[in-house]
Amino acid sequence: MGTSLQPVDMLVPGGNLESYIQSVNRIPLLSVDEEKALAESLQQENNLESARRLVMSHLRFVVHIAKSYSGYGLAQADLIQEGNVGLMKAVKRFNPEYGVRLVSFAVHWIKAEIHEFILRNWRIVKVATTKAQRKLFFNLRSAKKRLAWLTNDEVHSVAEDLGVEPRVVREMEGRMTAQDAAFDGSMDDDDDSAFQAPVNFLEDRRYDPAMQLEQANWSEDSTGRLHDALMSLDERSQDILRLRWLSDGKATLHDLADKYGVSAERIRQLEKNAMKKVKALMVA
Repeated sequence: MGTSLQPVDMLVPGGNLESYIQSVNRIPLLSVDEEKALAESLQQENNLESARRLVMSHLRFVVHIAKSYSGYGLAQADLIQEGNVGLMKAVKRFNPEYGVRLVSFAVHWIKAEIHEFILRNWRIVKVATTKAQRKLFFNLRSAKKRLAWLTNDEVHSVAEDLGVEPRVVREMEGRMTAQDAAFDGSMDDDDDSAFQAPVNFLEDRRYDPAMQLEQANWSEDSTGRLHDALMSLDERSQDILRLRWLSDGKATLHDLADKYGVSAERIRQLEKNAMKKVKALMVA
């Protein structure tokens, strides 16, 4: 195992993706005995160098798997990086006594991380949230070989293969083909298309007479309730609340403590009790 390996920063593809792929393809594969020895060293001794060697020798497989997801419109480097995270998780959980090669064991973890990344970035509105929807999403992507909508026969065939109702397939297909629309529209929109932005279809109720009257009545009622609640307090409590919350220059606890000859903590307690009484009277 004296082979020279690349540094750990190769886990993150840099700006030159082709150079990264060439580099990981030059890392020699491990034999069965080498892989087992490294896995045992990691499991029994927590040898991080063994973990690094296991990860580095399998980076080429992550690239191969990530390439199969190139049709989702996401950067290949991002897919590879997410796959590398899955590979590291697999290495951490790999047991050489399983009787399988690490590459076979790691496929599930690599794909799982890539799937999560695709679903997080596919649409602003999540296209699939449940486990069943995620399975349908990726299977339907594989089943669609062209841009056109599935025919009725194709829908029933996919539904039968996946064990779901045809309407579920149609619903997912609709989600997948939907496009995100900018709420405010694009800066490049001309006068003829700018009006189509969703923001232009919202009702502006700021100047609705009924709404303005309701807000004015609410404000007047709230002000009256606050005045009555303050008047129900003793003079000291009223003064504390006015100086702490209703005056332009807010007084500090120490200022009021000096004024009334008590501690700042006592002023804080009086303020807290007064606020509690006012709130209770405001909602009564």
